[in-house]
Amino acid sequence: MSITYHVQSNVFQLDGKNSTYLIGVYDNRFLTSLYYGKKLEILNPSRLMVTRELGFSPSPHEDFYKRYVSLDTLPSECPSFGYGDFRIPAITIEQNDGSRCLDLRYAGYEILTKKPSIKGIPSLKEDDNCDTLKIILKDKLTKVEVNLYYNVYNDRDVITRHMIIRNKGDEKINITKAMSCSFDLRDNNFNLLQLIGCHCEERHIEVTPLRHGISKIESRRGSSSHMLNPFFALLRKDTTEDVGEVYGINLVYSGSYEGTIEVDQRHTTRVQMGISSFDFSWPLDVKESFETPEVVMVYSNGGLNGMSQQFHNLYNDCLLKKQYYHPIVVNNWEATYFGFDEEKLDKLISSAKGLGIETFVLDDGWFGKRNNDESSLGDWYVNKEKLPHGLEGVAEMCKKNGLKFGLWFEPEMISEDSDLYRAHPDYAIKIPNRPHLYSRCQLVLDLSRKEVCDYIIDAISKVVDKLDISYIKWDFNRNISETYSKQLTHKYVLGLYYVLETLTKKYPKIMIEGCSGGGGRFDPAMLYYTPQIWTSDDSDAIERLYIQYGTSLVYPPTTMVGHVSVTPNHQTGRVTPFKTRGIVAMSANFGYELNPQVLTEQEREMVKDQTKTYRNLKKVIYNSDFYRLRNPFGGKDCAWSFVRKDKKEVYVMYVRILNSATNEFDWLVLKGLDSKKIYVNVETNEKFSGSELMSAGILLPRHPYDFNGIMYHFKEDKE
Repeated sequence: MSITYHVQSNVFQLDGKNSTYLIGVYDNRFLTSLYYGKKLEILNPSRLMVTRELGFSPSPHEDFYKRYVSLDTLPSECPSFGYGDFRIPAITIEQNDGSRCLDLRYAGYEILTKKPSIKGIPSLKEDDNCDTLKIILKDKLTKVEVNLYYNVYNDRDVITRHMIIRNKGDEKINITKAMSCSFDLRDNNFNLLQLIGCHCEERHIEVTPLRHGISKIESRRGSSSHMLNPFFALLRKDTTEDVGEVYGINLVYSGSYEGTIEVDQRHTTRVQMGISSFDFSWPLDVKESFETPEVVMVYSNGGLNGMSQQFHNLYNDCLLKKQYYHPIVVNNWEATYFGFDEEKLDKLISSAKGLGIETFVLDDGWFGKRNNDESSLGDWYVNKEKLPHGLEGVAEMCKKNGLKFGLWFEPEMISEDSDLYRAHPDYAIKIPNRPHLYSRCQLVLDLSRKEVCDYIIDAISKVVDKLDISYIKWDFNRNISETYSKQLTHKYVLGLYYVLETLTKKYPKIMIEGCSGGGGRFDPAMLYYTPQIWTSDDSDAIERLYIQYGTSLVYPPTTMVGHVSVTPNHQTGRVTPFKTRGIVAMSANFGYELNPQVLTEQEREMVKDQTKTYRNLKKVIYNSDFYRLRNPFGGKDCAWSFVRKDKKEVYVMYVRILNSATNEFDWLVLKGLDSKKIYVNVETNEKFSGSELMSAGILLPRHPYDFNGIMYHFKEDKE
């Protein structure tokens, strides 16, 4: 059991593999954060419950003669508003009379052996060793009850948290803020790491010193967004890739969110994550409840790499569904865009035969009257002018060439020029009495309405039921701008999960690849339904080094999708060697974004070699530990490796970004091997000890040009 209740001191101790989280109940009233960090044995936990008087910090009425008791100075696990804590609250409500005060007091606990699910929202599965602490808080006047859930993964350094708010009073209330987690740390000696970006430049790493006041990441776009991923980490000032303390926070949610860090007057740090409180209000009638999404909290005393491996292993084991096959695909988008017909597709598909490609994916333009992005979204029936033999004809082309068939949808969108809009203009999200806002010439369907969700399910089912299809690419190419109510964006996300839950259960063998203009909705909740995500619309190999490196801080490489695209690249105009494009793309779920017809014979042979190599590499990637070796941000190169769990095999990917005129001596040092094993370079048969590779390293060759990529493959020498 990883959860201990110390009766004498009124303290809960939550132990992970190498970490401890302590929660105290001060004076049997207030739930306080006591400690979070390296695993410890503590003889008297009550020593950590310290209060001191601080000027201008109010005390509860029953503590008139105890000025040292103040919610403004006590560290809190669920701070509320209006009863003396001036720092950011985790929960706020509004009563009918306008009062916003909550005085939440400790009312009991339960220790559960089963991890509870969250109604209507994806959450992580428990593993073989997981316990749950439920703490009950109550406000005497409003009779609002808050249940805090702490799920402790005993053999990991992972705690997941969420809360349920219950209205047990006599009148309706409005929830105006409900964070999934909140806790206070004892000091502010941290740097803040966040994943920033924009469309085609997702999840770049930004590290800044933590400052006094409030630091915040947020999306108000109705999705987790390209701009700021729903993740941040607090790093000790001396933390590196391999050494030092890290606290990583990731929200299992796909809508508008906020992550907030406040450093207060006493230099302590409050950490919160949850649904965005901007433009949010949720009415809660008598006897109703509201559940927040889940937050994943990871502690590492082994630097950023230690944090990343905790997230990777957790998501691979307890989030991603295992029944899906991840094929090598060729997608026609950059090969044809909207300008295809049966003849062009037949030639394209035929040209992929014999290259080792497994699935052809037909992208945008196959439906309605879709010849550009100005019409037909929502009309999920085949464009017979382009495809007179229908999708069945395309599926037959794939079959005769030994390929499986995949299909692109953008189910959450609607075009004003569509049969669906003409029949149901009310299906589109719109602010009453105001004209539409357009993005990419399209509108968003209102998934807060069940009839709209059911339309999407029915429309996709009618297409899929007629086809031998194994793969769907699910796109989402704009954000929600016309939020006509404060409940809309959360209801929308609940509707999206209902649609995906229904379809994934109905078609358990069809793998759905997520996409939102690339990586605009790359979050754990989407990964629950779409176990791989098109990582960015930027398919340039050099740009992808930064994107994939940043993404790997939280998300396993098994969740990313990387394709070899043409040069000059369609986004950047950069000319990159075919080999390098393959090395970068093979670090994710591999495929091609090009027309095989235009490949030279030499390039076709390279494709055959790449697909063969990837099939071997894939066996390692899906059973490996990932190590970042060279950081491209601020550097001249990038490197990472996949080390098989049993340490018997390793693949190393290295890319020199910009070359120099000097003939330098550059040694690449590996990580994660067995120092006592002997490894052989599969290409050269040269042998190395594990300790040599991890200490002295391997001498990189002199680079002949910019963007030179190298792949090393080492296996344990069994002789």
